[in-house]
Amino acid sequence: MSEPLRRALGERYLQYALSTIMHRALPDARDGLKPVHRRILFAMRELRLSATGGFRKSAKITGDVMGNYHPHGDAAIYDAMVRMAQDFAMRYPLVDGQGNFGNIDGDNPAAARYTEARMAAGAERLLEGLAENAVDYRPNYDGTLTEPEVLPAAFPNLLANGASGIAVGMATNVPPHNLDELIEGACALVADPGLDDDALARLIPGPDFPTGGVIVEPRAAMIDAYRTGRGSIRLRARWEVEQLQRGAWQVVVTEIPYQVPKSRLIEKLAEVIHTRKVPLLADVRDESADDVRIVLEPRARTVDPELMMGMLFRHSDLETRFGLNMNVLIDGRTPKVCSLREVLQAFLDHRREVLRRRSEHRLGKIDHRLEVLEGFIIAFLNLDRVIDIIRYDDSPRDALMRERWGRDFARATSEADYVPPAPGEGELSEVQAEAILNMRLRSLRRLEELELKRERDALLKERAEIEDLLASERLQWKRIVKELRAVQAEFGKGTAAGARRTGFAEAGAVEDVPLEAMIEREPVTVVCSKMGWIRAMKGHVALDTAFKFKDGDAGRFVFHAETTDKLLLLGSNGRFYTLSAANLPGGRGMGEPVRLMVDLPNEAEIVDLFTHRPGARLLIASSAGDGFVVPADEVLAQTRTGKQVLNVRAPVVARCCHALRGDHIAVVGENRKLLVFPASELPEMARGKGVRLQKYKDGGLSDVTSFDLAAGLSWKDPAGRTRTEPDLTEWLGKRAGAGRMAPRGFPRNNRFT
Repeated sequence: MSEPLRRALGERYLQYALSTIMHRALPDARDGLKPVHRRILFAMRELRLSATGGFRKSAKITGDVMGNYHPHGDAAIYDAMVRMAQDFAMRYPLVDGQGNFGNIDGDNPAAARYTEARMAAGAERLLEGLAENAVDYRPNYDGTLTEPEVLPAAFPNLLANGASGIAVGMATNVPPHNLDELIEGACALVADPGLDDDALARLIPGPDFPTGGVIVEPRAAMIDAYRTGRGSIRLRARWEVEQLQRGAWQVVVTEIPYQVPKSRLIEKLAEVIHTRKVPLLADVRDESADDVRIVLEPRARTVDPELMMGMLFRHSDLETRFGLNMNVLIDGRTPKVCSLREVLQAFLDHRREVLRRRSEHRLGKIDHRLEVLEGFIIAFLNLDRVIDIIRYDDSPRDALMRERWGRDFARATSEADYVPPAPGEGELSEVQAEAILNMRLRSLRRLEELELKRERDALLKERAEIEDLLASERLQWKRIVKELRAVQAEFGKGTAAGARRTGFAEAGAVEDVPLEAMIEREPVTVVCSKMGWIRAMKGHVALDTAFKFKDGDAGRFVFHAETTDKLLLLGSNGRFYTLSAANLPGGRGMGEPVRLMVDLPNEAEIVDLFTHRPGARLLIASSAGDGFVVPADEVLAQTRTGKQVLNVRAPVVARCCHALRGDHIAVVGENRKLLVFPASELPEMARGKGVRLQKYKDGGLSDVTSFDLAAGLSWKDPAGRTRTEPDLTEWLGKRAGAGRMAPRGFPRNNRFT
């Protein structure tokens, strides 16, 4: 029973996957549309919503699409139509919307019952030729109507407007491009089918996003992405420095990256200011109206704009990456990751097929019209007999078809012009007879006869041209290029919407500027409470100042630092965390919990907090009496999660951390036994459990410190006075010894400080 079920499930999932790939997620390389977009445009054509006509309610359009062609939710259909109308989402919008269709801030559009729409000029160019048998039709979902399998597409819409979608096991993400450049590339590909990717990339240098911006991806990477169909493109906002009075200035962002909602971008910039990730940025304002205008104020006029913007590009959506993945349907059936050249070639092959089918359709129309014209001419040359038949015959159509017609002698210019019909010739077809019977009396003029002959001659000439076109590949490509040039004249760079919007630039060396180089060096006083609330007071405040804390809280760490300093925090879990003094909250309030800044677990306590000094060496120890020396540069963490340095396992915790400042180590246990041994006996490690410092029968380590043996061991008594023991011979020993009872007067809390 399990095998048939497995097979059935596999077959059905495969059907679902294929349906998602072909009918929802991946666009067709020929017209660049997914079924829902194609059906929306076709339904609008059926409603005769031309680009120069009137608007109709979006609800009516959505309802027709859902009822006739796309049996899915009206919300999905309306969302697709809305995107086709947004000039910040589509490089060349295919729908002309009237009403609230959303905005670049990310606001939602109005409901379908409040908005109206019609086709844009570009959509009409995609549909051009549907009435001329240019493409195949298929039955709709219930078999009552038919819909086109693909649109004729007069321009490469897939590359012009881009596409994105997620299918089963695959996805697509095609960026929009400039139509003028695409047509130049297509024409070059027609002229030279062997055109290489580098030459094509010179004609199509990169995407052209509707929101503008600046592409800073290296040229070689762009060419490689177009060659393989996969890659990423770095896109930055466009900005300029605006000079103010008295030497002040501000940065004005006029174009933002594609698919970044402006409101979310403003929120991200405000967060950057709040967290002081870019200390040189003081404020951000949105002064946008119909255009984009985001004002960034520096903290001081001495700030370098390039440095500030370089850090903003790193920490905000002012710079994004567009992941290029040109996975499309070839011939509407086969998904394939295509190069730029392959996508363009698929469009050109489609245009050639459309040209052939339209030409054959026109040829059929011409043949039909020539047949009718021939009947009209026969009627004019034998007008008296035709009138006689129509007047007196009971079945004029059959009589006209039975009659054998010759050239009327009365209308011949000479006797030699009369040619009698040969046996079996001169008979009218049913089409000709019907046309003669339906002819108006006012057409029986001599002038009309001349017009018919003139039309016949013109059609014969056009027919010969079409036959030559169908027989010559060269003429077909020439006609395709001519049609592309016509589209280029309508939508190219010479028009208001056709000029390139996205520029190109190189990413400067500002990308590698460290954060410390951007922070103004100012003195601060770091205050951290027992409950872990931290703040930074401006200036070097006296360390014995009475600071305010929350009820039930008290001060624990108070020390002087500078905004350029990094702070090291050791948790009882043995992890070191790194804080930037410049990013600490101000000292006006009570500060913020340090656990919001780093991922210090709730069960872990703060063991120590101090300023990082490059080149220093730290002595760390656990409550079990194990420890080692670690370079201070090795404990710096790059992320919020910190860096594990001292390996501990519950119930053991990290207990002490001190800067190594002497040639001997003093260790005191909870049993008040003191041991002194040379610092050279401790290994230097980057991470580990450490070695045994002192041996205990019960209890554990209480404190450890380093000192110079010649100067003696010092500690503070309960009164705050410093006491020194110069002769430590009694306590000197080897590392991992038990030690002896501490000297008289040693603090009862077993701490050196």
